[in-house]
Amino acid sequence: MLRGFVVTLALLAGMTSAMANCYEVIGCDDSDHFRRADLQQLSCQSLWEVRNWIYKQNGYCFSTQRAKNAFGNQGCWITNQSQVKLNAVERDNVAAIASVEKARGCN
Repeated sequence: MLRGFVVTLALLAGMTSAMANCYEVIGCDDSDHFRRADLQQLSCQSLWEVRNWIYKQNGYCFSTQRAKNAFGNQGCWITNQSQVKLNAVERDNVAAIASVEKARGCN
């Protein structure tokens, strides 16, 4: 009985906390501040993917077909991007990625 309760708690904890993605070139999206020089090595597609994975792992429900095709909306619960709760590192990384995307003219 106790074992089942512990397993249930572990599953619930996993559902509420984001799981970071770590990348060889730039680091982990929730704990490493991405350096602009490192981000500039990535393609527009890769930048878009990294930025959107941060939102995906924090519960965002995508509205564009491109994002739905790439990430799906299974398990999402937030429909307003401004309401996605990002930690300070994630916020900085999203801003850094968006800045590189803008400077490069990515769409």
